[in-house]
Amino acid sequence: MLFVGIDVAKAKHDCCILDSDGVIHTNSLRISNSKEGFDTLYSSILSALGSKSINNVKIGLESTGHYSTNITNYLYSKGFQVTILNPLATNLFRKAQTLRKTKTDKTDAKVIATMLFTDESKSYSPVSYQIQELKSLTRHRHRMVSYRSRLKLSVSRLIDIIFPELPSLFWSIHQSSYALLIELPTPIVFTTAI
Repeated sequence: MLFVGIDVAKAKHDCCILDSDGVIHTNSLRISNSKEGFDTLYSSILSALGSKSINNVKIGLESTGHYSTNITNYLYSKGFQVTILNPLATNLFRKAQTLRKTKTDKTDAKVIATMLFTDESKSYSPVSYQIQELKSLTRHRHRMVSYRSRLKLSVSRLIDIIFPELPSLFWSIHQSSYALLIELPTPIVFTTAI
């Protein structure tokens, strides 16, 4: 059995390939976050695998948001079993293995590969396009609601400064006073109109 640990980053990934005896086949393989880099990793895994089946490979990487999406989908399409690990769990595992404070991408890849020996996490299965779009829309809606709340606070603050008596005239400053403020935008115009 081969265990492949991948430390994912934006532009490059560090990889470590171990076998079930703990022998390091590839310790410092650095690939680019591109199809060419993925092909390099694929050929390295196949050369370390020898004549064994792809089912004898377990690949692990940390959940790093969208940076790991392309390599995960690539490896899954090649038939590999890919496990997405929690970064907090790998950090605790690394701290439990050594007292040294050194943390490099190379050591992280090795820690992830070693962690796969005992990890029984569920392997990756791709999310449908519709679910990805729903997640994206939900995040966008959350950002817009947050932005709207900040704008409402800003408008309330400005109204309290410029027209301190206005909120007492309306049951909700945000529901019915905007049309009035468009017609009478300054305190001078507002007081002469009354």
